[in-house]
Amino acid sequence: MKVIKTEIEGVVIIEPRVFGDARGYFFESYSRRDFAEVADIDFVQDNESRSCYGVVRGLHFQRPPYAQSKLVRVVEGRVLDVAVDIRKGSPTYGRHVAAELSAENHRQFFLPQGMAHGFAVLSESAVFQYKCDNFYHPEAEGALAWDDPELAIDWQVPADRVILSEKDRHHPLFKNFISPFE
Repeated sequence: MKVIKTEIEGVVIIEPRVFGDARGYFFESYSRRDFAEVADIDFVQDNESRSCYGVVRGLHFQRPPYAQSKLVRVVEGRVLDVAVDIRKGSPTYGRHVAAELSAENHRQFFLPQGMAHGFAVLSESAVFQYKCDNFYHPEAEGALAWDDPELAIDWQVPADRVILSEKDRHHPLFKNFISPFE
């Protein structure tokens, strides 16, 4: 696997080795041994969602002690995946990085604890999978406004085509955010 560093410490793009022939392709989507070069993490939960074009999910995180690292990938379709650094004191605090993940490029995005996470569906539909190193705890949920002008994220979906959950319509702006991550 190839590990591509981003401008945010700990956030990386992973490109697996894909073996293809006339029958199709094969790749290891996760190997604990190989992933150890990225982070020493025990994943405890796998999640999957299916969404249609224009859906934006995020920017979500879980507060400590239930914070989650995530390893995300797309198995059908195409998304723009976004990580926002919310670790107070980090040199990249308040900055974001994005990666296009698709069934065709097989890329994965690793986000350590202390990132707000979201994605936008760029294809007709997408199936999104991710591993977490901590179990989901609803009382620890946190989020930032997906359309915060200070974060200036280009979701690559026209604003009039964005589809949000009711909950994702009402998250705070970054300027009003008090980070639980030191």
